[in-house]
Amino acid sequence: MIYHLTAFIIGYVLDLLLGDPFGGFHPVVWIGKLISKLTSIFLSEKDSGQQKRKKGLLTVIIVITISLFLTSVILIFAYTINTIFGIIIEAVITYQCLATKSLYSESMKVYFALKDYGLEAGRQAVSMIVGRDTKALNETGVIKAAVETVAENTSDGIIAPMLYLAIGGPILGICYKAINTLDSMIGYKNDKYLDFGRFGAKLDDIVNFIPARLSAFLMICSCVFLGKDYSTRNAYRVFKRDRFNHSSPNSAWPESACAGALGIKLAGPATYFGKLVEKPYIGDSLRAIELDDIKRSNKLMLCTSLICEVICIFIMLIFVI
Repeated sequence: MIYHLTAFIIGYVLDLLLGDPFGGFHPVVWIGKLISKLTSIFLSEKDSGQQKRKKGLLTVIIVITISLFLTSVILIFAYTINTIFGIIIEAVITYQCLATKSLYSESMKVYFALKDYGLEAGRQAVSMIVGRDTKALNETGVIKAAVETVAENTSDGIIAPMLYLAIGGPILGICYKAINTLDSMIGYKNDKYLDFGRFGAKLDDIVNFIPARLSAFLMICSCVFLGKDYSTRNAYRVFKRDRFNHSSPNSAWPESACAGALGIKLAGPATYFGKLVEKPYIGDSLRAIELDDIKRSNKLMLCTSLICEVICIFIMLIFVI
């Protein structure tokens, strides 16, 4: 447990300092390549819906099994060589499971693109981090998309993997990342992936159920420490009212807390793959959305991640003592 706690802390610090490594040296990249390969093998337009669901389930099983096996082998091998080497490898895998710095960096690219180069640059920057169509977004739409991404990925990219890392180390952390990557790649509700990606999408909903709710509560608590630009009371009010305003059982929880904290309105209708999707709004327009809301959402995200890290460390210390 002491080794695990040490690696857990080092991994979080590395994530804050370094962010995602460039190139192919990242487990999510390898997992993504595996999913792409299996999809090309299994997915066929000629298959019935039932056949696609069975092959989708098989894809999920293979991806998770290989991810767990390789992570276990790497950790066992590292700790067999030397305890310090084992801690280092565990810390590196822990760091690669988290996305605090990369979420901050990618969303701030949208901020600086809008600020320095204008709307078209902002659209291009935000298209790199959202799934919706961005070509027709106005400046407010670009800012909203960036803020929503920060809010949602506070749960998916930080709090959820952090919880699974704390409970089960890199093995459970990589398992979560495999499930989350499956949902990101084949969990779309379109003609191509509706059946094939169904099991992956449902599994992602399950593993994010508790983290999404915890993320919302931690966001609300974070407002206490962040000053006059954040409202704890309004965050809780909007969260309580709008936390179910999304087709996903999880996404609206952190988004509603964030919208309430900032006093802005998020979500609403959006275009995906050329098709307009009617979605309910989240939050209230207590003021106009402005560029600095991207900064504010990141500040909320960073405070939320720090609080969660401290709570996890405290609980793990109890078991050590």
